[in-house]
Amino acid sequence: MFDILPEWFQIFFGSMIPWIESRYIIPYAMWELNWNWWQAFPLAVIGNLLPIPFILLFFKYVEKFLRNYKSWTRFMEWLFAKTRKRANDKIKKYEHLGLLVFVAIPLPFTGAWTGALIAYLFDLNFSKSLITIFIGVIIAATIMTILILYGLIGALVVGLLLIIATLGGRYISLSFKNNS
Repeated sequence: MFDILPEWFQIFFGSMIPWIESRYIIPYAMWELNWNWWQAFPLAVIGNLLPIPFILLFFKYVEKFLRNYKSWTRFMEWLFAKTRKRANDKIKKYEHLGLLVFVAIPLPFTGAWTGALIAYLFDLNFSKSLITIFIGVIIAATIMTILILYGLIGALVVGLLLIIATLGGRYISLSFKNNS
């Protein structure tokens, strides 16, 4: 990333970058910086989570300020529309469970930053959203770490875990639906 910066700084602050986050910084730390997973993992996860409470608490003020500028208003309208479109069905139907799945799957344009934006846009509870995003970040970082450590076998294990998690989440959501 930036060879002049200390490695811990690259990992910690690199994980704060939207859409890169811990899920992609951990492989970078392991491949490029030769860090062990257990060294990079906590540093990347903490760095990934550090901005999230501030986004959840203060984004409404940032949005209000930025809407004073036409170019920012257009950008936010585009970003919010794209985010709502991607998350609308899942979040409306499953709320925090949908948020968890959205954050936990390590694909581009998912993760803690987008999860915080979704929680903001759908006016989800702050505490539950923070916990949900934390768990999602841990899951995504774990998935990527397993893939890096174990390659194809890791991919099979991760796939199996995702299937189990999806079926378990579906079972839980159906249980809640039937009990209400």
